[in-house]
Amino acid sequence: MIQAFLPVLVLVLSLAAALPAADTIFLNGKIATVDAQFRMVEAVAVRDGKILAAGTNTEIRKLRSPKTAEVDLQGKTVLPGLIDTHLHLRNDPYRLDLEKVRSLAELLKLVEGRARQAAAGAWIRGADWSEDNFTEKRRPTRQDLDRVAPEHPVYLIRAGGHSGVANSAALRLAGITRATKDPDGGIIERDDQGEPTGILRELAQGMVLRLAPPLGEDDRKKGYLESLRALPPLGITSIIEAGLAPGEVRLMQDLYERYGAELPRTVMQIRIPTSGTPQEIAARLRAIPFRTGFGNDRLKIGALKVGIDGGYTGAAAYTLAAYPGRPGYYGTLLVTEDRLAAIVREGAALGWQMGFHAIGDAAIQMCVDVYARVLQERPWPDHRLYLNHFTVMPPAATLDKMVRHGILVAQQPVFTYTLAGRYSENLQGMQLERNNPLRTLLDRKIHMALGNDNLPTGPMLCLYAAVTRKGMDGRVYGPEEKLTLQEAIRGFTRDAAYLSFDENVKGSLEPGKLADMVVLGEDIFTVPAERIKDLPIEKTIVGGRVVYAAGR
Repeated sequence: MIQAFLPVLVLVLSLAAALPAADTIFLNGKIATVDAQFRMVEAVAVRDGKILAAGTNTEIRKLRSPKTAEVDLQGKTVLPGLIDTHLHLRNDPYRLDLEKVRSLAELLKLVEGRARQAAAGAWIRGADWSEDNFTEKRRPTRQDLDRVAPEHPVYLIRAGGHSGVANSAALRLAGITRATKDPDGGIIERDDQGEPTGILRELAQGMVLRLAPPLGEDDRKKGYLESLRALPPLGITSIIEAGLAPGEVRLMQDLYERYGAELPRTVMQIRIPTSGTPQEIAARLRAIPFRTGFGNDRLKIGALKVGIDGGYTGAAAYTLAAYPGRPGYYGTLLVTEDRLAAIVREGAALGWQMGFHAIGDAAIQMCVDVYARVLQERPWPDHRLYLNHFTVMPPAATLDKMVRHGILVAQQPVFTYTLAGRYSENLQGMQLERNNPLRTLLDRKIHMALGNDNLPTGPMLCLYAAVTRKGMDGRVYGPEEKLTLQEAIRGFTRDAAYLSFDENVKGSLEPGKLADMVVLGEDIFTVPAERIKDLPIEKTIVGGRVVYAAGR
């Protein structure tokens, strides 16, 4: 054993002698490099914000100089910084944050309190409530909101962003009555008497939201900054922001020029409207002054974003079969196939990567068909076209087409947990069991990265859902779709970096890559699976710099 080890030790020491001194060394850890072998090491050295070397304490101490800082990890487990490949930043610093609300009564109390403080007629906005979290297990209605805020227009967006609830004052301003027809791509939910309940789904939300006074640039910057600062305590060092308007890019640039060193890295998907003729859509794309890859390792442009269908927070995913108990209802298609093809053709000609929202199997099939058609028309090496979500398993022919054309997936295992109730209402049989498939994609060699999509934000719950497939209802859905813990961690690190062409830059703790790390309060590799969702984050490190430390 010793004789076999000696040549390796000599090689390591000779390499250490050739390396410059480290700025910082992290010692005495259980560090998962997430390299090709998923190698575990004791220590890493950092220089100029990048990993200089990884190895044993003895090896890494060879890289000290009198100026080198030392960090004792005290045996703690370290992962590469976690990369959430689908997250929506909020730009409204005044909205009610409803993510942690656990009852309808609590939600109404918050709205009532804001109404008491707000000027007469001022809008009250909020986001991220979910009836699945409420003890009452039901959604708010306009009548609920009217009781606590009758004089203020109120609109509260549900977690996931695909629906929300308005009070009567907001509905009146929007001119929404029992006679109002559903807009294209949207649904005005109604009660048994045909009266609007206040719940608006998909594009119907715009009927109310467009009436709220717009936020100024300073307020939007403040909102984005608050959202970004909330991420390092969750272990997130990089995100893909899943859909900003082109005009918001400059605001993000201003933020990163001032605060970038303390924030997670951001890749910005650019959302484009799909209204108009194919020619008008193409002209809109050509007018955008930047392309995929513009920027740096702190902030850069990613893929184009288009929403093809609705979601299951409001039962609007576009499906091949009618919804159970709803003959003739197939969900909501938000863009026609010819418009989608115009976007993909023009995007390909301009050099854009594309990552489109597709939840239902019909939407997934349409997206893959359009991607494949354009790739056949103009071969495009290393395009990394992808689908966001991929909830309902499409036909085998669609999976085969994805393999042939190298189409990727940004998947959200956490949906299996948080949306279990919605799936049980709207899916049946194997489509229910294999919602948000994981193992099927990996076994077919379809590249898959992981993220949360604010349902809720936080990688640990996502990793838990990936390895357990357990819903909030306690039921395990399709256990054959589980990932191993190593596979799930890769999906949030190394495989996530690949989605944004960053596999040589971040996602693992290998020499030359960015020194983005997360120190866990407990060992994710030894705790029971049920504990993963609650694992504490002790430190988050971006570019070798601690940007979050628990208790500080």
